[in-house]
Amino acid sequence: MLLGEYELKIDHKGRLAIPVRFREAFRGGLVLSRGFDKCLIAYTTAEWAKAAEKLASLPLTQLNPRRISRFTFSGAFDLEPDRQGRVIIPQTLRQYAGIDDEVVAVGAYNHLQIWSKKLWTAEKKYMSEHASEIAEAVQM
Repeated sequence: MLLGEYELKIDHKGRLAIPVRFREAFRGGLVLSRGFDKCLIAYTTAEWAKAAEKLASLPLTQLNPRRISRFTFSGAFDLEPDRQGRVIIPQTLRQYAGIDDEVVAVGAYNHLQIWSKKLWTAEKKYMSEHASEIAEAVQM
């Protein structure tokens, strides 16, 4: 399980050091793509295969499934961490997520979300202020 919240920096070459706690999970590589909330999502290759299979099974005869597949797959990159556990975040993904030098890596059970610090601060504030309303709207 990927859990917790970690403040990190992107270096001048666009590299992000994966938090030490998660490096073992991503040792075999990772897939990084656009998330739906202006963040990036990082999956282990095994978890990506599961998520990709679900997306690929959506009906191609419907517009929204085609769009969500395009959105996800066209923004996906296979990455290999270097010996120091760093990956280069492609410029297109950094632009999409508004990432400059400060980010927050957020564990989300089966994937990692990478947020610009500014956007994560706003999201976290919103969630904190509206937690009960959000919980009521979610059917578990």
